[in-house]
Amino acid sequence: MAGQSIENHLLVFRARWESYVAGGRFEQFVEFAVALNSLAEHFNRLRLPGLVRLSEGLENTTLAKLGDPDSHPIAPQDMVSLQRQVDTLLGSTSTLHPAVVERRGEKQPESVHEAEWIKRKPRLVWLIAHASKHDIAEALGQQLRFFGFSLTVLDWEQPLPEGTPPLAVLFFPASDSASEHEIACIAKVREACTSSQLFYLGVQTAIDAMVALIRAGIDIAVPATEQPAMMLNRILDLVQSGEREKYRVLVVEDSRVAVALIQRTLHENGIDSRAIGDPSTLLEVLESYRPDLILMDMYMPRFNGVEATRVLRQMSAYHSLPIVYLSGESDIGMQVKALRLGGDQFLSKPFNPVLLAAVVTTSISRYREVQRSSQIDGLTGLLNHTSAKSSLKSMVNQMPQHGKLVVVMLDIDFFKAVNDTYGHPVGDQVIRALAWLLKGRLRSSDLIGRYGGEEFLIALPQITLAQAHTVIDRIRTDFSALPHAHAGGALYVTFSAGMAAYSSAETAESLTKAADAALLNAKRLGRNCVEQAKSL
Repeated sequence: MAGQSIENHLLVFRARWESYVAGGRFEQFVEFAVALNSLAEHFNRLRLPGLVRLSEGLENTTLAKLGDPDSHPIAPQDMVSLQRQVDTLLGSTSTLHPAVVERRGEKQPESVHEAEWIKRKPRLVWLIAHASKHDIAEALGQQLRFFGFSLTVLDWEQPLPEGTPPLAVLFFPASDSASEHEIACIAKVREACTSSQLFYLGVQTAIDAMVALIRAGIDIAVPATEQPAMMLNRILDLVQSGEREKYRVLVVEDSRVAVALIQRTLHENGIDSRAIGDPSTLLEVLESYRPDLILMDMYMPRFNGVEATRVLRQMSAYHSLPIVYLSGESDIGMQVKALRLGGDQFLSKPFNPVLLAAVVTTSISRYREVQRSSQIDGLTGLLNHTSAKSSLKSMVNQMPQHGKLVVVMLDIDFFKAVNDTYGHPVGDQVIRALAWLLKGRLRSSDLIGRYGGEEFLIALPQITLAQAHTVIDRIRTDFSALPHAHAGGALYVTFSAGMAAYSSAETAESLTKAADAALLNAKRLGRNCVEQAKSL
């Protein structure tokens, strides 16, 4: 289900509810609860805060009514109450912005003419600002327009526009303390725009003020100390969230019944799993399967789960891999000891399937975020040098026999002069602006990395060299027209690029070397151009 669309998730959710309404059995209610949990997770991955709230509210009500088999079917008045919440959630999904579907990735172009994916449909953003903040809002608005966003600027007093809700709403308050009127306005926008991301720019760094904004419906409260220009990165992230790689769980459990229940729960939540009953094969399976989490039975033949965990914690590759114990053990002292010896969490049998799914998805999400943070360049949010090279190597190794791939090396022209003349903060802003432009114009399937300093590595799969030249040259033209503010006004910067196309004999290293040679040729030809590598 991880690769399914919102429509498919909603169909499963609706079918499970209707099945329970018709049958009233406990097992059907559990399946409905699991489908609801999976739907909430999907909304969360797509950054749809309003729908996440509605899902969580329904989930809380559902779990409160779970009870045991004897408590089903639930009372008629409870059924009516749940039906209202289900209808509200389903009704709210009809307002989803078209960008939600597009975020999962775009189709690959098949000709030069079709290499137009960099001209995506404009994403609508509302800017709600007091008169005193119109200059700041307009400055940010100009940058957003440059990156292809469609803007509507409103005063706090204006009625909300009708029609398609925006991808995001940015609030510019009169001061760093939200008034009652502003809080009411935010709540009104949240009610009308359940699928939009709400930003409040300029909040005081006080927990009471931030909690009040969150309660009103704000998703991200940006401190007054943060530069408004940094909002670009946050908003671009909203349209760059491709479908996640499927979560993988290794189940170490000798009970076939328990394995069947666990794998069914994981499958319902779009999580891939593999099960082993003999822990002596654990290391071999870990090496081949590479799971994101282990569900470990406490008591198994030959040795127990704690002993297996202690072995894994001796190995650097598995030092931080999440391990969740499953056991009927009720001795709190034993549970604490098990956690001290390397486990991350303890779930008692018989387990609640919704709780199991929540523990697994949350643990894996945090684990992947930690892994991701070690691979990301802090200034740009792109892959760092090591990760970019590693990702390119994986792409080349997985290329089909007649696959297409273009590697691009890109370098900002005369960048040392920018730093020497305007200072490193302005230089950093130039680098960030190019990173934002690349993220905003390229597909989610494209590799973009900061190779070092002012140099970038890009890999474009499933397009020809001619298509890649069209795309990169258009980005080059746009970047040369982008103003970069500094104390004395604005400056304009260009970049040069070299590219090389994959053939079956190529390696990631030879492709990078060929693209770099083409980049050097572009510099020799006067810079601010895109050159193709000579045939190897």
